[in-house]
Amino acid sequence: MGGHLALDAGGVLAAVILAAALVFVAMTVRRWLFVRGGGAVECSLRVLPAEGAPGAWRLGIGRYKGDVLHWHRVFGFRRRPRQVIHRRGLVVSNRRSPDPGEAEGLLPEVSVIEVRDGDLTVELAMGAAALTGFLAWLEAAPPGFPVDIHPPDGP
Repeated sequence: MGGHLALDAGGVLAAVILAAALVFVAMTVRRWLFVRGGGAVECSLRVLPAEGAPGAWRLGIGRYKGDVLHWHRVFGFRRRPRQVIHRRGLVVSNRRSPDPGEAEGLLPEVSVIEVRDGDLTVELAMGAAALTGFLAWLEAAPPGFPVDIHPPDGP
């Protein structure tokens, strides 16, 4: 009887390891599909509600598609974006360095910008190259697109 229990435990362990490997492969392929077409950057996002404390930072991938930025969570399986940020009417209202407490959950050497798209207000944490690309994307808006970029206050 002890031999069957060891065999069953080994089979369960092998199944768990196989399932974890499949999840890792699926997330890697999903990430590759987002990045392969170009116009994708790593950035963290958190929603700033009208009242109350801000939400938690979530690591993700931003992908530019014309006049919108689609933001997808890194750890997820959805093909649809979690947030869609429209370039038309976008307001970048603040730029800062992360606070020491929040820096632990973010990628190293990022800047945080506050972005308002209608009623949606979010903060995006991006590295220097991604931030430069984001601001260039905003400034490259077609004529007549109302885009408001306040001068950065932070570093």
